[in-house]
Order: sequence, then structure tokens, then C-alpha cells
Amino acid sequence: MERQARGGGPIAIGAFSAETVEEEADSAGDEAQAPRLNRRLGRADLGAVPEARRALRELLRHWGRPGRAEVAELLTSELVTNALVHTDHDAVLTATVGPRGLRVEVRDFVARRPRVCVPIADDGTHGRGLLLVQSLADAWGVRVHGVGKAVWFELDAGIA
Repeated sequence: MERQARGGGPIAIGAFSAETVEEEADSAGDEAQAPRLNRRLGRADLGAVPEARRALRELLRHWGRPGRAEVAELLTSELVTNALVHTDHDAVLTATVGPRGLRVEVRDFVARRPRVCVPIADDGTHGRGLLLVQSLADAWGVRVHGVGKAVWFELDAGIA
């Protein structure tokens, strides 16, 4: 399944595509003026998850059609939780609202790439985070950097 990434070619959803240079250059101008959230998340600090949701909710108060901000909060909490539970390091949350939509990125300092897993029915609440991101985001992926990776998603504003 492929979807068109903003400013670039198709990306494979669920296959962890790196961003293109064109996308980064295209988004650089948007980010200079765009409302932005940037938070450092402490190692294993699961209290950072509801704090991240509250901060994102404030950023998105007047963004998109009803329901889009709630989806953004859910997906953000999944990425933040994954970064804090599956690594033993700090992480950085960045959310940027632009004219084309929202981009949320959670950067950690572990190179191991996340995998989308089919959750086990008896496993309660574990194993569903990336499946939710894959299902609900307009685009998502993993961007590898010098020390670690950034897992990101994008949502269109959905204003008709």
C-alpha cells in the first residue's frame, strides 16, 4: 500500500522510508513560521506521556476538523510510549503545524527500528501502537539519523 508523501514521491506505509532531501527542503520554509512543540522526554519517564498529550492538545486547539486533534493525541502517545518503553534513553518530541497539516516526530537514540506486529489477543494493551499509527496516519515512517532514529507521522488538517 502506498500513499503520496508531501513534497516527495510515494512512501511505503509500514516500510520504514527515509525522507527525501526535497521534503526536508520543502518543509524548512514552513517550519520557520509554523506553530511548533518541542519537548525532551526523560528516560523511562512514563509521566511524560500525558504531559505530551496535554501540550499537543494546546498546540492543536484550533486545528483541523473535529476528531483530528484526538487522533493526533492518540498517535503521539503511542510513539512517545514506544520510545520510552523500548529504549533506555531520552527521546525528543517535535510537533509542527503547517498549512498542509500536522507532523509529529519522536526521536530516540537507539538505532533499532520498530516493527509493526500483529497483537496477540491475550496480551491486553501491548503491541498495538504502530498498528494504530499505520491505520490512522495519512503518512508515517522512520528516519534514521546519526545516533538513533525518528518515528514520525503526518495528518492532513482535514478542513473541507
